Amino acid sequence: MKDFDLVIRNGTIVTSSDIFSGDIGIKRGEIKELGRNLSERAEDVYDAKGKYIFPGGIDAHTHLDMPFGGTFSSDDFNTGTKAAAIGGTTTIVDFAVQPQGKTLNETIEMWREKADGNACIDYGLHLAITQMNDKTREEIPQVIRDGYSSFKVFMIYEGMMVDDLTFMEVLDIASENNGLISVHAENPFVIDYFTKKLLESGKTAPKYHEISRPAYCEGEATNRAISLAKMTNAPLYVVHCSCEESASEIKKAREEGFPIMGETCPQYLLLSRDNYEEEGFNGAKYVMSPPLRDKKNWNYLWKALNDGVLQTVATDHCPFFMKQKRMGLDDFTKIPNGAPGIELRMALMYSYGVDKGNISIEKFVQLTSTNVAKIFGLYPKKGSIVVGGDADLMIFDPEKKVKISKDILHENVDYTPYEELELKGYPVATFSRGELIAEDGEYIGSENRGEFIKRSGPKII
Repeated sequence: MKDFDLVIRNGTIVTSSDIFSGDIGIKRGEIKELGRNLSERAEDVYDAKGKYIFPGGIDAHTHLDMPFGGTFSSDDFNTGTKAAAIGGTTTIVDFAVQPQGKTLNETIEMWREKADGNACIDYGLHLAITQMNDKTREEIPQVIRDGYSSFKVFMIYEGMMVDDLTFMEVLDIASENNGLISVHAENPFVIDYFTKKLLESGKTAPKYHEISRPAYCEGEATNRAISLAKMTNAPLYVVHCSCEESASEIKKAREEGFPIMGETCPQYLLLSRDNYEEEGFNGAKYVMSPPLRDKKNWNYLWKALNDGVLQTVATDHCPFFMKQKRMGLDDFTKIPNGAPGIELRMALMYSYGVDKGNISIEKFVQLTSTNVAKIFGLYPKKGSIVVGGDADLMIFDPEKKVKISKDILHENVDYTPYEELELKGYPVATFSRGELIAEDGEYIGSENRGEFIKRSGPKII
């Protein structure tokens, strides 16, 4: 019997701190040895000559099969995770949003029913808490023990947003039990005020979505969320920072020594408010919250990633077909908020990050995998290339050139916000627990093979 089920040989192995040439010996889905000349001891061999071998990507911000605005996001756990796998992502952490009147455990049951037997890569769940009562207070410590160690609160959206009292209580209980709270930080009263003025003036087009929620609206809410975290002595993770106004609040808090962390998304590094000016209703493709900002924020956000102000890059993948977006044809407030991105995150961050000189290759691994794994209790089984870790790996061709088109993608939606952007560097194979599940732009793995992951408490970085 051979020592390994599979050896991936001849590649350049890249982790969050090292780059080296070598082979990876895999047995029963785990990395068993890193070395040279391992292929003679293997049942099967994959030659990665001329390619990088990265830890599989981890996307900790997705919304698959999510109810929103009277409809559902168009990717479910099957289509969304297949697209993720083709793009080099091997783990997601999706948001299970507590419906009004439901308990956290009932919410878990609803989302596990969506995911179990459908996901093609491994997944975890954040629980989005929308209401506080005695049952919720009782459940938070219990679900953390059960492996649901992170939560989210929304500061906007009717039926989902929480007030400051609930926010503080969630922060307090979760942190006491080694859990982590993330927050969608925007000020709903500011949004309502500007929205009313715009609609009364007949300004209903998609571009007014961005005007109704200015960057200061995000900055103020981020400041308030951080202040509540400070007062409860709790760590906090701020999702999808889109601008200097929010990221600078994280920077200030971290400089003061508080355990505040943050993420951004490729759309805020590569797209801008100019996209809302596309002809006709096409600007609706970019209606998301927070909205796209002025290009002046790009340099600030890249620097924030380099300096460790922001620790991760996620997608906030929440796609809707254009026919769903047309629900807001005459009123931008009725356009479902969200856009696709789960398949392109790794290639975009390499091409516009590493290849363009905005981040180092080690920083790329940190932002897309290792930091995510540490913050959300997946490390070291996920997020690195180490003996004993899961063999979740992306084989990446740094010389492959791709012009983005919806026609080459596999997300269940009829557009991509990144149409016609040009990439240098693209995933060519993806392994999940040692199984080759995607190759050359196609999903080739077994169906519904993804497993639910129980996660430990966060690491503050």
